[in-house]
Amino acid sequence: MTHRIRPTAVLVAGLATASLALTACGSDSLSKNTSSSSSSSSSSTSVAVDPALAAKLPAKIKSAGKIVIGTDATYQPNEYLDTDGKTVIGMDVDLFDAVAAKLGVKTQWVPTGFDQIILGVTSGKYDVGVSSFTINADREKQATMVSYFTAGTQWVTQKGNPKKVDPENACGLNIAVQKATVQADVDLPKRNKACTDAGKPAIKPIVDADQAKVTSAVLTGKADAMLVDLPPAISAVETTSGKLELLGKQYDSAPYGFVLPKAETDFGQAIVGALKSMEADGSYKAILTKWKTDGGAISDFAVNPQP
Repeated sequence: MTHRIRPTAVLVAGLATASLALTACGSDSLSKNTSSSSSSSSSSTSVAVDPALAAKLPAKIKSAGKIVIGTDATYQPNEYLDTDGKTVIGMDVDLFDAVAAKLGVKTQWVPTGFDQIILGVTSGKYDVGVSSFTINADREKQATMVSYFTAGTQWVTQKGNPKKVDPENACGLNIAVQKATVQADVDLPKRNKACTDAGKPAIKPIVDADQAKVTSAVLTGKADAMLVDLPPAISAVETTSGKLELLGKQYDSAPYGFVLPKAETDFGQAIVGALKSMEADGSYKAILTKWKTDGGAISDFAVNPQP
């Protein structure tokens, strides 16, 4: 994930058409990250708890009766702050709240920097990280990951692509990405190496921990384009009233994963079981449909799938 205005939940209408065919979701908002805030959600009383799955919860969570979740709440429509500036909402939030309900516990969402979430999970600060994390081998070395969705990378420029950006030849251009994302750590360096190996000017990365600032860099012309997951990309176009546009199609689609401590594979299996139950009762698809992201639905939920 590359992973923001505090608008009301802007539903990304474009996902229902082009992006659904691309099997991903995307929407970048412009609200700011407030790491000091948190929000809690209660398990739905209408959801039947699965005792067998609940038994696989770590003792710490059973005792607390809640799951503490680290998230980068700047990534609309997946996870972002509501108009009150403190309540975390979004597709990922609804999905994991529903998982927690199946397990009979509540959730507490704690906004933080994207690059701090995995460390927070491995250190015990958070029980789980839920923040549009693309599953890859490096992350699976650090943590257990449970797949639940899929999305790819999308280029975004100002409307009309005034800088004539060519994704296959971005040498010498200013390209914005969010810190610690696949786009920042893998995609852009690979493209930059191709430029310098060919004797062309290097790409000039503009890197920020806040996706809102990444988007703003393109809006203001500081950056010629940005790389971001398709869900935030489409939302960026929507929330800026078309001042931005998608360039080309998404690529390198990969699963998103919930992040758990490395040793918590039983917990991971409990989450897989909850997701399968949600798929069977229709709630998984209903949540994605609500957020216009059902093109990214998967059915092969798994603990530590092969990237």
